[in-house]
Amino acid sequence: MAPEYERRASPAWLGPLPLHYGWVVVIVGVLVTLSSLGIARFAFGMILPSMAVGLQLSYSQMGAISTGNFIAYLVGALASGWLTTRLGARATIVASQAVIVLSLGAVALSSGFWVAAVAFTVTGLGSGVGNVAMLGLVSHWFRRSVRGRAAGIVVTGSGYAIMMSGVLIPLVNRRFGADGWRVNWAVLTTVVAVIGVLAMLLLRNHPEDVGATAVGHAVRDAVVHEPIPLGEQRRTTLRLGILYALFGFSYIIYVTFIVTTLVDDRGFDESAAGWFWFAVGFLSVFSGPIFGAISDHAGRKTGLAAVFAMHAVSFLLVGLDLPDPSLYFSVVFFGIAAWSIPGIMGAAVGDYMSPHQAVRSLGVLTVFFGAGQAIGPAVAGVLADRSGNFNSSYLLAAAFAAVGGLVSVGMRQPGSQPRGGTRA
Repeated sequence: MAPEYERRASPAWLGPLPLHYGWVVVIVGVLVTLSSLGIARFAFGMILPSMAVGLQLSYSQMGAISTGNFIAYLVGALASGWLTTRLGARATIVASQAVIVLSLGAVALSSGFWVAAVAFTVTGLGSGVGNVAMLGLVSHWFRRSVRGRAAGIVVTGSGYAIMMSGVLIPLVNRRFGADGWRVNWAVLTTVVAVIGVLAMLLLRNHPEDVGATAVGHAVRDAVVHEPIPLGEQRRTTLRLGILYALFGFSYIIYVTFIVTTLVDDRGFDESAAGWFWFAVGFLSVFSGPIFGAISDHAGRKTGLAAVFAMHAVSFLLVGLDLPDPSLYFSVVFFGIAAWSIPGIMGAAVGDYMSPHQAVRSLGVLTVFFGAGQAIGPAVAGVLADRSGNFNSSYLLAAAFAAVGGLVSVGMRQPGSQPRGGTRA
């Protein structure tokens, strides 16, 4: 009979470990997120100013490259469930890293807008597949009581990537001058390749594959919950999707253009802007675990509402064109809550879907997320071309984040109401 809490085991070639192998999966998940989102998406904002100079890109073209990436991200997210069902999460994630390596290599070699746009679009495909498959894998390895915490740790990979890019990219640009952005993409491509190899060696599809059980309290998490009626389930899923779209639209404007804003509009040199970016990354490392734990204990909607509120304040502080000290507060408010929502979404889906269905459900929700991410940079780029800066874009992002907070407050957490209970 399995112990009340969990049964630990690990692959034979690793020998006994001092921790449950599920946490090894989480550590690899951090690296997969670092590559699939942190490098394949968020490093773009840091490299963009020098890349735009090298390829002579307009603001609209900069936004269009980002939009193409997220249209493909949407397609990849949708395909992730289908691929995972047929190949398994491990093979799907490894394949996604290979796609990112090849496409980012093409970005590094691009000679103009169209080559860069097509290559970075393919990068989005690998990014969507890998990120959704990794979040879905968490549902197999962790029970409900710790799922938010585990998913929250996985999404911190984006923060580590931002810290790395904030320091590395300016250094490489100073060393290699006009070709620095190409060298940066080549270095980051190598990092993704290494992560792909580690994922192949260490990830496993199910706890049973290593003779273990899922992490969590088996008795406490076995409490039976009232099934959500089909109509209410659809409404809840739609509301989660709307929230994900609002998040995608608003946050991506900030992460894509904040460095460009600091350099072009606020007069910061690239190195100083890089340290701002580093600060965002450092603070964001704490975002997933903090708000994931809050969502585990206070409910998913409480965690979501808190994140949206902090983001709205952050975007306002930049969009209102206040004195430079306001930028420091903007970084704090954004960074400390930065990547919480994807982790909370992954946990929320796992609350009312079986682990087998979780990846497919995340793929559907990511349609909304991808749509928001695809539209946000394009709209921001057009507004910036017309006004000469991104202030109106940040104000629009703040409005979308505020709406997200309001929608969150009215949400019922899926699977959170036990028999005879009333907790929402």
